[in-house]
Amino acid sequence: MSSHPHAPTHEDAATTHHAHSHGHEAGHGSFKGYMIGFGLSIVLTAIPFVLVMGGVFDSKLLTAFLVMAFAVVQIVVHMVYFLHMNPRSEGGWTMMALIFTLVLVAITLAGSLWVMHHLNTNMMPMSPEMMKNVP
Repeated sequence: MSSHPHAPTHEDAATTHHAHSHGHEAGHGSFKGYMIGFGLSIVLTAIPFVLVMGGVFDSKLLTAFLVMAFAVVQIVVHMVYFLHMNPRSEGGWTMMALIFTLVLVAITLAGSLWVMHHLNTNMMPMSPEMMKNVP
């Protein structure tokens, strides 16, 4: 034993290490977690494949909507099970960076579609004779 009353012990070091890890709970995956994510990914890929190739619905719009919905769910599965993203990891900064990225992507896509729509609407149509003279 040490004569100093506040000398750190092995238990104190373990407690200190554990206390410092609370802000960075990255949630490293386990084999079980990876297998659950892998299984969900297979199912979430197979269902849209069957919907499209089997012609399950007569409506192409409904089929496209369902395929997109399964894609969104699969993105979430990948983020949770493979990228280990949750509100606790890295003190919430990982989730904030993801939200910021999604907002930028949404603005970029919406702006691009808006510009292309207006260009398509407002451009003067070209006849086949005019197309022959284009360099």
